[in-house]
Amino acid sequence: MTPSSLRGRPRRGTSHISVRVAHGLIGGVVAVLWLLWPELTASWSGDRPGVPSAVAQEEVEGTVEGTVEETPTADLVLPLIALGTAAVLAVYAYIRRARRTRTRTTPGGLPSATLPAPSPLTELDEQARALLVEADDCVRTSREELAFAEAASGREAMDPFARAVREAEWELSAAFAMRQRYDDGVPFEASARRQALAGIVGRCTEAGRRLDAEAAGFDAVRGLERGIEAALEVAEARFREVAGRTSTAEATLEELGRRYASTAAAPVVGFLEQAKDRLVFTTLHLNQARQSADLGEPDRAAAHLRAAEGAVAQAAIFVTAVDRLAGEVSTAGTLIPAALTGAEAEIAGARKRVAEGAPAADIPLGELESRIMHADAVLTAVRETLTTGPYDPLDTLRRVVRAVTPVAAGRAGVLPVAGELVARSATAAAGDFVATHRGVVGAEARTRLAAAQRLLPEEALTADTLARTALHLAEQDVRMHGTPVAGTAPHSTGIGGALLGGILLTEDSTPGAPTSFGGPRTRARRNFPLS
Repeated sequence: MTPSSLRGRPRRGTSHISVRVAHGLIGGVVAVLWLLWPELTASWSGDRPGVPSAVAQEEVEGTVEGTVEETPTADLVLPLIALGTAAVLAVYAYIRRARRTRTRTTPGGLPSATLPAPSPLTELDEQARALLVEADDCVRTSREELAFAEAASGREAMDPFARAVREAEWELSAAFAMRQRYDDGVPFEASARRQALAGIVGRCTEAGRRLDAEAAGFDAVRGLERGIEAALEVAEARFREVAGRTSTAEATLEELGRRYASTAAAPVVGFLEQAKDRLVFTTLHLNQARQSADLGEPDRAAAHLRAAEGAVAQAAIFVTAVDRLAGEVSTAGTLIPAALTGAEAEIAGARKRVAEGAPAADIPLGELESRIMHADAVLTAVRETLTTGPYDPLDTLRRVVRAVTPVAAGRAGVLPVAGELVARSATAAAGDFVATHRGVVGAEARTRLAAAQRLLPEEALTADTLARTALHLAEQDVRMHGTPVAGTAPHSTGIGGALLGGILLTEDSTPGAPTSFGGPRTRARRNFPLS
């Protein structure tokens, strides 16, 4: 009976037979060489074992013919033995190499040939980036359509789907946090980084799976194919509301331009033009949705409706961004005097610590003095800006907060409030841009945005930096992408903006299906011609 400790182990006796044969051949060659060695030595030296040297000399001198007959045989023996030995050694090496290849195992005991080769880190990295973008798009699109469905069917009916969106958001948030750490170089080891990327892929996949699982139920509850009238009324009402707010937002933007420096309105430059572009697209597809419904084509009507809902939702983001920025700029303007007073108090406290030789525990005395000098210079420049002409309140407040926070000891409560205001403004601006240009914005900008949103409000300065970086990266992605589809007239139908905004998917450089509630497998299910 086989002992338990040996069960499952490969039987190696058979595999060693050929090796033993090779060993025997080598031993035989060595034995023959040993026996022939004296004869060979005698042939080379002119002597033979057991024959006196005088007789050998006489043979050499008197019997030349005999010597000539023996010499070729002696000369060929050694090369033949060498060749045979080399051949045996080559066979032996080949057998050993073949045996190692057959019996090599992994730590789990399985032959390495049965395991898939690990993906290169760069390929896994690209996969993780692509899945982050895809999962983020699915969550944003699902959230948009859910809002329209709740308006038409009620929150209670849509509660299971709202829960699915929240769960997908949790998975996606964890994936973005892992990606941010990965981009920061944590972890450092290659194997651990591969595991981190695999974790990101798993989180994104789970987020998409959760939305895919609810797509069919969502369609059944919403019932667009049964009747589209109620949903159309909601979308048309939303369209009228946003169109009315657009004209008001134009007046607000003009007021910002008159009162403040041009940089004050920089985060929303072009937003109202893009809002009008989305509204043109909305008008076209609301009309086509109603026509398709009248013609008895509910599937096509649902596709047109979903495209219109996505466009009007993004138009609302553009208009809301202008109104919100105006309020943030106004609030920042009122905070600046108090922030300057608080900043002066913090600097005075820092100077006192220097005079007493008691700097902060983690700041050397010389470093603290340098920071105080920098903060003084910034406050002087800010006061000059306030007195000489138009200024940007948010940027001015940001300069004060960033200059004084490194020397602050928490005496002025206004500085944290000011820091949170500028950080929230920057994060909202980045979020609006990513949401309305998500058809071309990549994973890096989305990752920085998610990190900024996580850090608010506790780490306002870091969140502000990350948000501004996210906006810069997103704008760069849009510039690099260029025209969404060649050969189209994007402003006549709004289709260019719909592609930039991810409202329509792109298939072979042509507009594809409108995106819907769901994950990667189901979000393009309303794949009907929209022309």
